[in-house]
Amino acid sequence: MLFSELKLHLTKKILPFWENLADEKNGGYYGYVTKELVVKPEAHKGCILNSRTLWTFATAARVLQDDRYLTYARRAYDFMRKFEDKENGGVYWSVTAEGQPLDLTKHTYCQAFAIYGLAAYARATGLTEPLDKAMELFRVIEDKCTDEGGYGEAYKPDFSPESNEKLSENGVMASRTMNTLLHVLEAYAELYRANGSEEVRKAGVNCLERFLNVMYNRDKRRLEVFYDADYNSLLDMQSFGHDIEASWLMWDAVECMIPENEREPYKAMCIDLAESVYQRAMTDHGLKNEMVNGEIDELRIWWVQAETLLGLSNAYDLTGNEAYQAAVSLQWDTIQRMIVDPREGGEWYWSVYEDGTMTERPMVEEWKCPYHNGRMCLRIIEQAKG
Repeated sequence: MLFSELKLHLTKKILPFWENLADEKNGGYYGYVTKELVVKPEAHKGCILNSRTLWTFATAARVLQDDRYLTYARRAYDFMRKFEDKENGGVYWSVTAEGQPLDLTKHTYCQAFAIYGLAAYARATGLTEPLDKAMELFRVIEDKCTDEGGYGEAYKPDFSPESNEKLSENGVMASRTMNTLLHVLEAYAELYRANGSEEVRKAGVNCLERFLNVMYNRDKRRLEVFYDADYNSLLDMQSFGHDIEASWLMWDAVECMIPENEREPYKAMCIDLAESVYQRAMTDHGLKNEMVNGEIDELRIWWVQAETLLGLSNAYDLTGNEAYQAAVSLQWDTIQRMIVDPREGGEWYWSVYEDGTMTERPMVEEWKCPYHNGRMCLRIIEQAKG
């Protein structure tokens, strides 16, 4: 069965790779590993990578019911304080290898992932301190990373706005992004599961409503990606990876936060996004990356392939369409054949070309983490357990 294979893959391939990256000298986990599997101890450490590592080990401990993983979660949790701005609140983007502040940007996306990791650690341990820290960051987002139109993106240490290079691309500079809103929603769903706060639930519902009523383009069957401050789309783009990820992540939040009798519009949106991606980008060797101005990027990227398996699985659950179930099996085969690094001590490649050739991207850096592929395994395992 798939969940058995994924459990084995998680416990024998993914998690051991990250366990071996513990920085015994400076704390936390090493921030960079080359494509040749060479660790760079001097590399800086990103808050997103650390938060995602915290989430992965904490959730592994909870789902697998194995407290051994709490040791690794605790390492990431202890290092989280290195990112904290104790004067102004919030967390910085990155620190040095030794844990000194480096990139002082306060990004909404980064605050969200810190909440996500802290809430998962609280769920796994029952401790109040990580939950208190998560709620502090929740209020940072709601009080300091918002304006009259919704969530902003990048801020200076004092929370005055700055330009959003970190989550903009393809020649645009976005004032708002679908990606940031998606992961604020994800963080709030995790936090709500941890503490049941009605304040958090209402904020999550607001995120869902903005997806349904603003970011979801019904005519083009996609989420728009980059926006100006007034939610005008800046680019003709479909991110296949983000759409398939959103199709299940939003439904997960809906099940957590929306009363059952109010879910139908969200269900229709989630199904439509999954169907659109399946029809436009699914192949027998993985999901294409994105389409910009009609041009398709054929790279097969690690996180896109992981989210594809989850999105297809969720689409099958919502529709009963057996084509999606067959596609899940095909996608897992593709991941094993093209994306999983067969080398001893390896994990997943960052990306490969359409023919399966490895690109030059590293094995670990501030965006390359155990979260997407670890979450893929953990969610399927948890669902199988009921």
